[in-house]
Amino acid sequence: MSDIYLPKLVTIEDVVEEAPFVRSYRLVFQDEELRENFSFETGQFGLYSAFGYGESTFCIASSPTQTGSIQCTFRASGRVTNALAELSIGDTMGFRGPYGNSFPVDEWKGKNMLYIAGGIGLPPVRSVINYSLDRREDFGDITVVYGSKCVDDLVYKSELAHWDERADIRCIQTVDPGGETDDWTGEVGFVPTVLEEAAPDPENTIAVICGPPIMIKFCLAALEKLGFSSDQVYTTLENKMKCGVGKCGRCNVGDIYVCKEGPVYTASHIKKMYSDF
Repeated sequence: MSDIYLPKLVTIEDVVEEAPFVRSYRLVFQDEELRENFSFETGQFGLYSAFGYGESTFCIASSPTQTGSIQCTFRASGRVTNALAELSIGDTMGFRGPYGNSFPVDEWKGKNMLYIAGGIGLPPVRSVINYSLDRREDFGDITVVYGSKCVDDLVYKSELAHWDERADIRCIQTVDPGGETDDWTGEVGFVPTVLEEAAPDPENTIAVICGPPIMIKFCLAALEKLGFSSDQVYTTLENKMKCGVGKCGRCNVGDIYVCKEGPVYTASHIKKMYSDF
């Protein structure tokens, strides 16, 4: 039996500077067999190693429909992520995973999709957005509502521009009041407010949210006001993940161990967890 704590070696094939202190890496497994056979489900996460510094947990930001590599996006904000940010193309790092449950995309076939994200919360949602775009015939209308504090903090700017140009997806971008620039053509307002103004139809629609807890809280209220039931709304708590295998006990929210049961939950589950965040 392989060691569950032993990371697999990956090579950084591409680096994108997404925003201040935010980077995306395209990673390729060094083991040829693993590179050809590795698979995951949208919504799952991994642990990424900077050797000599430790591991950090974040989602697999690419879609499982895109094979041959995986992508991750992270903000340099601590010991491990700062060390990861010092790496460049051709360097080696470690990966453990995939871990966790996933978005039930097979159950969503034929549904309209509403994706809501704030700041660095877009990477976990990007995986399922690209999945639904790659399987476009399986889904109805697709709407993305994404915001950040300011224009510079928007991640995946080139991808957002591409979504803007597509006729088969509605992409609404917003920045907080005061975060706009002279050439900004998107919305100005907080994500929950812009979401409510966009007034997506809840009929036959699934909503997926990721962002700061306070944003999620007010978006859930906005969705409820718009007529969405709690069972129509999903989110991911991958930021609560620690060891990935439910051993360290630091992922618990009340009596729930997110590493073992999550990171994907419906709004019904999240509402029950609020008091323990």
